[in-house]
Amino acid sequence: FFYFVSKMVVKRRNHGRAKNNRGHVNFIRCDNCARCCPKDKAIKRFHVRNMVESAAVRDIEEASEIKDYQLPKLYIKIQYCVSCAIHSHIVRVRAAEGPGGRKDRAPPKRFRGKSNNNAKK
Repeated sequence: FFYFVSKMVVKRRNHGRAKNNRGHVNFIRCDNCARCCPKDKAIKRFHVRNMVESAAVRDIEEASEIKDYQLPKLYIKIQYCVSCAIHSHIVRVRAAEGPGGRKDRAPPKRFRGKSNNNAKK
């Protein structure tokens, strides 16, 4: 009997993970849906925002005794599973071929939300 050993098709060179030579990595819980996801596969973002909402910033600056007081910021590390990151438009699905595809080795273009060209007019 002859068995032809064929290599399975691989979608991504790194199998969607950053676990290069490690056998096992710890799991994290997605901040959106609480799904278990490997730490190296999770999509991680740093969310930086002001502790005070924008409506109250001017009132606090006027009431402050310290001149040029810098209001503290809130730094939150958010970790998503792949499904939630795609659903909430944090990452986008990329085709295999073409510019910006998975096989294109150049980094993908930065996506900075919807542009407000109509609001400026």
